[in-house]
Amino acid sequence: MAESSRSVDVEESKDDCIDDENRGITMLDVLKEEQELEDDAKAVLGASDDQNCTYSRGYVKRQALYACTTCIPHSGDSMKPAGICLACSYHCHEGHELIELYTKRNFRCDCGTSRFSSNKCNLEPDKSAVNDLNKYNQNFWGVYCTCKRPYPDPEDDTEDEMIQCIVCEDWYHGRHLGTTVPPQHDYGEMICYQCMSRHKFLAHYKGYTPTKVVAEEVGDIKVEDESVKNEIRNGTLEENECMLKKVKVPEGEPTTTYFPDGWRKHLCSCDSCKEMYDTEGVSFLLDEQDTVQAYEDRGKANGNGSHFESQYERGMRALSSLDRIQQVEAIEEYNNMKSQLKEYLQKFVESKKVVREEDIREFFSGMEARKKRRVDMPYFCH
Repeated sequence: MAESSRSVDVEESKDDCIDDENRGITMLDVLKEEQELEDDAKAVLGASDDQNCTYSRGYVKRQALYACTTCIPHSGDSMKPAGICLACSYHCHEGHELIELYTKRNFRCDCGTSRFSSNKCNLEPDKSAVNDLNKYNQNFWGVYCTCKRPYPDPEDDTEDEMIQCIVCEDWYHGRHLGTTVPPQHDYGEMICYQCMSRHKFLAHYKGYTPTKVVAEEVGDIKVEDESVKNEIRNGTLEENECMLKKVKVPEGEPTTTYFPDGWRKHLCSCDSCKEMYDTEGVSFLLDEQDTVQAYEDRGKANGNGSHFESQYERGMRALSSLDRIQQVEAIEEYNNMKSQLKEYLQKFVESKKVVREEDIREFFSGMEARKKRRVDMPYFCH
């Protein structure tokens, strides 16, 4: 049969040409999956520097961090946890077993400090012995939540999502937070019940949640007294008067609370509240740039200049130039690669080894060699 040379429209390729039930995946699925991975990488790493240690920048407002259990194994109370920046994970701890901590706030890179004994930082060798203002939690040892388990947990096959508290920055299983988790698009930030208990003032803002039923627009804070509603609505509060004195605190025990994006701008900023925030170590709540969303937006923006073309866009451009047979062959090659890569990575899971860049290069070099052998194989007709 002669091979068609007609270019295939993208929508046609999506609906008619690629959808093969036996293969169970379309080329658009591949491209979209690649785009999602690319977006996730940009969100977490895009605002971080992979070439220069962040130590000289001091306590960075928010950055991607890692813990190295090769250098600092969790062997008891005598060992103190440490965090390293993205660049040091590449240039000082390559081949080590690392725990990805996602992002942490107001942290200074520990690589080469006294927490690493005699190990020097290859990028910033002249560092102070201690970063006094750094804060650490159990995540630096690779455990999370009130259940103090690793993630992913090899002994737990329960389907559940992990959510980070914006105050303590620990991660929690949704089922261990004591309340029903709202749909993801209904909230922007979560504060766990333990932090709600430690910081009593947060209870004043529980009216500003995805489940609020207050009809009045009074800064989206729950106010039951009609005269107080009018005071706030009409801007008649005295200058620097604390708004919380006018707001009734909901009754009951502190519970995990989910807040929508932008809720921080409604926090009271009177002098007494600011002093309280300092005393309780939560002044970062007044900074909307502290949010993970703001950090991720900066990361995505770093790769979204006019010169940038994503993997998805490149893939779609390439897809539109292929005919049906070429698309089917491309899917077959992708599924073959995916199967082999899964098998290759399984040995790292079993041996609990970190996958290094050179391991991935080795895999694809082997695939290229196998592909060449298949292409070079002679064909015989009878």
